[in-house]
Amino acid sequence: MPIKVKELKDDAIIEIKVNKAFYLMVKAILLNLINNITVEDKDTYIKESMTKEYKDLDETQRSFYTTGLLLAEIEKVAKDNNLFQEKEILQPGDEGYVEPKLG
Repeated sequence: MPIKVKELKDDAIIEIKVNKAFYLMVKAILLNLINNITVEDKDTYIKESMTKEYKDLDETQRSFYTTGLLLAEIEKVAKDNNLFQEKEILQPGDEGYVEPKLG
């Protein structure tokens, strides 16, 4: 007997609200994906994620591509709505720089 499932309509466009914490979580996912790529030529592998057909990507590349699209859309909407703020971050060698402490 067939089961019933719900799926989005083909023409569905969903608008969601995203706060800074969620934005940072998405960025962390993307960084984690990058850090876990084990191929020899990471740059080419990542470029392929954005240039090849989605169907031709492996699972990691698909995850990178999808997460990158989500992050790009969040940043586009934030920019369009003037929701970014600039701040200065001291670098090693700058007066007042304090080395970050881990843990």
